[in-house]
Amino acid sequence: MKNVILFLVAIVYSLSINATDKTQPIHIEVTGKGNPILFIPGFTVPGDVWSPLVKELEKNYECHVVTLAGFGGKEPIAFPWLPKINQSLRDYIKNNNLQNTTIVGHSLGGTIATWLATQEDLKLSEIIVIDALPAAGALMIPNFNPENLAYESPYNNQQLAMDDVAFEQTAKAMSKGMSLQESAQEKIKNWILESDRKTYVYGYTDYLKLDLRKDLEKIVIPVTIIATTEPYGKDMVTQTYKSQYENLKGYNLILAEDSAHFIMLDKPQWFTKQIRMILSSKE
Repeated sequence: MKNVILFLVAIVYSLSINATDKTQPIHIEVTGKGNPILFIPGFTVPGDVWSPLVKELEKNYECHVVTLAGFGGKEPIAFPWLPKINQSLRDYIKNNNLQNTTIVGHSLGGTIATWLATQEDLKLSEIIVIDALPAAGALMIPNFNPENLAYESPYNNQQLAMDDVAFEQTAKAMSKGMSLQESAQEKIKNWILESDRKTYVYGYTDYLKLDLRKDLEKIVIPVTIIATTEPYGKDMVTQTYKSQYENLKGYNLILAEDSAHFIMLDKPQWFTKQIRMILSSKE
């Protein structure tokens, strides 16, 4: 009898844990009807960054808008963060039987879209990559070696130890390089400040460790890349993308002139028009 009681207590405890555990790698809102589009935002950015575009597209498409754990007010998850994000998105596409899906990804979201396109068993239609690289770490770190990147590092420890004032100053400085619009810079700064600090620090390490350059050979679906010319200029940007995507069989590169990293905030009308044109060209 005692064993039975203990067993029942264990079941109730397990159920209560599952019922209250709200931590999951991805959070997705679905609107509209039609062929599916999966929207993946960038690092620290909530899914509602896509709202103006989704309002236009949901009339003709089923829009699946992602917010990643630790960002946009969502609960953080255990680390490693990015591998769980990737696997959860892969499972979401398969479990929901999303056929002929288009993936639109910005920054980190574009890198994730590229990873999903290398998964040969996913029936994707195309990916639209917005100002994203397959190996951001290789561009930023001299003598890049993913194995040398670890959570426990002097830089990461410094980021974690920052007080709120210092961290806000850092976020403000970073946001100024990501948009040409002051109002957009304020949004970007607040997204950084609202993010879970450990996810911000360790998640970025996950991001820098990811190197998809060799895996680009596996991609057989259409790829469109929209890249910004600011602040580095057209020639440097073109050369960077040519080098990073060297192993991709073919892609269409569109340059967003007079725009920084957040094209959807700097040039919203132009951006929506480009996305519509890309989508319509595949129909």
